[in-house]
Amino acid sequence: MISIDPSAQGDRDNYKLLIGSVVPRPIAFVTTLSEQGVLNGAPFSYFSIVSSNPPLLSVAVQRKNGVMKDTARNAAATGELVIHIVDETNVKAINETAANLPPDESEITVAGLTPMDSETVKVPGIAESKIRMECVLEQAIELGGTGGTPGCDLLIARVVRFQISEELLENGRIDAHKLAPVSRMAGNYYANLGRLFEMERPR
Repeated sequence: MISIDPSAQGDRDNYKLLIGSVVPRPIAFVTTLSEQGVLNGAPFSYFSIVSSNPPLLSVAVQRKNGVMKDTARNAAATGELVIHIVDETNVKAINETAANLPPDESEITVAGLTPMDSETVKVPGIAESKIRMECVLEQAIELGGTGGTPGCDLLIARVVRFQISEELLENGRIDAHKLAPVSRMAGNYYANLGRLFEMERPR
């Protein structure tokens, strides 16, 4: 084994170890509205479930040189966001939304995605997603960084409405093969569902 002290190397080197180790990572495509009404969309792989009662999700939005990204700033300002699950049918278009655009330009338009009204929040989702979760911001936490400047904004989002394509549901469960989710690996690599195996949990 090689022992590495994260404090003895730079942020970029720690980043490479983290994204190469914590794999595969599900991808959240998050839409938010700016206070000027611009629909913003961006993918995030620092994403997971927090709780099922109530249903809470976490999305960590990394800052650039201490500056908040549009997603975190919009969610904090409006208190709303829509989280989509990225799958094989939409991953190419969603990858286009990762481009750096000014706040007054919509990634949704640039990527050719189709906005659609949400049922319970003002933020639109996208029609190309099989799973959309309409959310309100439960909490935003500044974390990490150096010299008193945060390195990321951890968004805790409470799901107030699930929007799920009918063909995915069987007896209240989601068919993973029909969803065909895509996950993030290191570098420019992604992974699809691959082989599934079953194992009973010990009692």
